[in-house]
Formats: sequence, structure tokens, C-alpha cells
Amino acid sequence: MRRFLTRLATVAVASATLAAPAVPVTAAAAPGLSFHPLHYNINGYNWGGYAATGSNFTSVSASWTEANATCNSSNDLYAPWVGIDGYSSSTVEQTGVETDCSSGSPVHQAWYEMYPANPVYLSRSSYPVSAGDHITASVNYVSGSTYTLKLTDSTRGWTYSTNKSLSSRRASAEVIIESPTGAYPNFGTLNFTSATVNGSSLGSYGPVALDPSNGAYEARTSALGSSGTSFSETYLRE
Repeated sequence: MRRFLTRLATVAVASATLAAPAVPVTAAAAPGLSFHPLHYNINGYNWGGYAATGSNFTSVSASWTEANATCNSSNDLYAPWVGIDGYSSSTVEQTGVETDCSSGSPVHQAWYEMYPANPVYLSRSSYPVSAGDHITASVNYVSGSTYTLKLTDSTRGWTYSTNKSLSSRRASAEVIIESPTGAYPNFGTLNFTSATVNGSSLGSYGPVALDPSNGAYEARTSALGSSGTSFSETYLRE
């Protein structure tokens, strides 16, 4: 991701799939940094969550409630996301919501990225996200080099879906939180639910558990629930 992005008020809007293209934001103009598919930052892990490894991954999806984060500093930035390829490849197909503290207050913005291309940020007026919103994200391999990336805010009543192409290995599938700056806002506890890979539970793939660290652990990843489809991320420090 743009290292990174992520999330999602109770407004009644007719539920519809909106296929109008989002406007790309260049790295220089982006509200955050880019989420690159690296599982280390300068000082340690910058990912928290689970990565399934293997081959021929075709889908990943998960849901969460956007956290009511508190900014510790203007450097704080993080995003929950789902993706294919990021852990085991030099490419990644991913989508989620970022929380950016560069203004001094948390700003949530939906995005997707087909790395190494720059991330695409969705218009906050057309695809608004607030703390407390219920988000569902998915990445599906279609065929050839084509993927469908889909993000739904069921609280706001919108869905964004797009088809994009990228030559990739499909060697991993991830459900992740990430801070590209290595500085997390205080998001409390974020719960991932309905986490599936290739239509089966995330846990059925024996995924690798990751705890983000920047000299010291910044968040803690829980064990997977009994169904293998849920886990939590708990904030520890910036």
C-alpha cells in the first residue's frame, strides 16, 4: 500500500456497485506514503496480521470495523488491508483503508494498489469512510493477469469494484495492518472477521503470524479464532 491507507457514520445511501474510476494520486501528492510489498521496514517488521504462503492463490477477503484512532503525532499512518502476493513476491494486489494523521487528526481514505504502480485513492466525497464503519475488502484473481479488487462500506452503503491487470506469482495471500512510517496511531483493538483465502478459512492455510515492530513491538496479533477466520490486532505503542 501507499504505506499506507485504511477505513470507513451512519448515512442511508442506496447500496450500489460504483464502477466509475477513482482518480490516481501521485506519490508526491498522496495523503500518505505508499504501501510497498515489503515485510520489513528500516527497523523491523511493519506488518501485523497473517500471511498464507504457497502457490496459485485466487482470492482473499476479510471484514473489520474501522477503528476510532487517536493520533500520537503527525507521523502516524496505518492501514488494514487484504492482498495477494505482498509477502512472497515483488508485486502486490491490495485494497483497504488508510488512517493518516499528517493533518494532526485522523483522516480515513479508501484505496487500492497494484504495486509497483502507485496506489489509487478513492474520492472521500464519493466513498466516505469514518470510524465505526463496517468494511469488507477482497481481492480476486480472474484469469491471465486480471484481478478484481472490491471494497464495501456497508455502513455508508457504497461498494467500489475495479478490474486491474498485473503479472504476478500469486504466491501468498494476506490480511494485514501496516504502517509505512513505522508509527501507528492508537487504534485500540481492531478485529478482523470472515477472513478467507481461496474460499476457505485463513487458518486452514497455516498462515505466518506477524507482529509489527519498530525497535519494540507496536501492536500484537492474536491467535486465530476457532473458526480460523477471525483475529485481533491490539495497539501497544506508536
